[in-house]
Amino acid sequence: MERGFLDRFFKLQENNTTIKTEIIAGLTTFMTMAYIIIVNPMILSKAGMPFEAVMAATVISAAFASLIMGLYANYPFALAPGMGLNAFFTYTVVMSMGLSWQAALAAVFISGIIFIIITITGIRTAIVNAIPTSLKRAVSAGIGLFIALIGLQNAGIVVSSKATIITLTDNLAEPSTILSLIGLVIIGMLLARKVKGSILIGIIITTIIGIPMGVVKIKEGFTPFDLRFNLETFGAFTGGFSELFDFGMLNIILAFTFVDLFDTIGTLVGTSARAGMLDEEGNLPRVGKALMADSLGTTLGSMLGTSTVTTYVESTAGIMEGGRTGLTSVVVAILFLASLVISPLVLLVPEAATAPALIIVGVLMIGAVTDIDFEDFTEAFPAFMTIVMMPFAYSIAEGIAAGLIIYPLTKLVSGRTDEVHPVVYILALLFVLRYVFM
Repeated sequence: MERGFLDRFFKLQENNTTIKTEIIAGLTTFMTMAYIIIVNPMILSKAGMPFEAVMAATVISAAFASLIMGLYANYPFALAPGMGLNAFFTYTVVMSMGLSWQAALAAVFISGIIFIIITITGIRTAIVNAIPTSLKRAVSAGIGLFIALIGLQNAGIVVSSKATIITLTDNLAEPSTILSLIGLVIIGMLLARKVKGSILIGIIITTIIGIPMGVVKIKEGFTPFDLRFNLETFGAFTGGFSELFDFGMLNIILAFTFVDLFDTIGTLVGTSARAGMLDEEGNLPRVGKALMADSLGTTLGSMLGTSTVTTYVESTAGIMEGGRTGLTSVVVAILFLASLVISPLVLLVPEAATAPALIIVGVLMIGAVTDIDFEDFTEAFPAFMTIVMMPFAYSIAEGIAAGLIIYPLTKLVSGRTDEVHPVVYILALLFVLRYVFM
């Protein structure tokens, strides 16, 4: 039987997947990260940026970067402006430091150029490949806990507490929380029955159930089609360079660069490890191409008018649905572009419907711990700290930092320095200097 174009281009047979599986995976990933379409402009608008322009920039940069990931790198990772980095952009750089949003965009643009340079030169690839296999497995498990925590928060099951930092909510009867619990049961049952597309089906069913519950609110005069295209922020970054240089740009640019660098590495390594994409040496083939998608996305995003574009941890939802090639990312890109027209329909999906999906993904990813040698303390200690620091510090990058600082130290004191890649020593030193000076 002759193979079709999509099969040949994306190497579907070689990756043991099908067009149907990839489409379902793309839909699932998009559904779990579609919140960024509204959340990113909500955050950046507080910095004074026009809401609809940021929405358009968010959608276009996400589509562009995901398309590059799919067509160039052939990986099922989706990208969009990153949460955390958009908050740093608004609350720290603009509102706290007093820079204009144009200057902040200029800083993001420069960090994007830095990403392109260190990707072309192979520095980013060397960093990824130097991370020990045990830490790669730990990153996967840590992301599982981190994304599960996000899901529990979004569901309203876990809330903040002055006494215990976080705690179980005292109001499980909240409609949105009840809906999330219903969704958790539905997705869990579908997965137990090994239904294809369980997570996506669960999200859709939960959203529908949320309508009579009042969680999903359909406003009077609702229309599923409403084109939102406004790019008045395009090119605005050029007006921020002089202000950025006058202020002293090094710390700001390094902050954007450092956090995104290790967030992206963590997501790529963690999700690919769980999906079985790493080679026999524990490295991700074509990682340079995957990192280039992130670099180009950040650069274009800053030009359009949005904060740093990064690889999304929510990609794991699609990967757990069987997504193995770039076709998954292409589907995500198409859906992002379509959301410019059907944004009201996309935004009907509440956090209460996507939260259960994130919790379930956490269940699926935590299994990576079984591949870590906990009998060897020099492997177990840094792996454990990597895992726990991600949810506890609420940052993938901080989890990686903990692991990369502790790993060479434990090997050094045990006299096993030959097991440490020289790049790991450099990374450990850079992380220490970052904490000391930044």
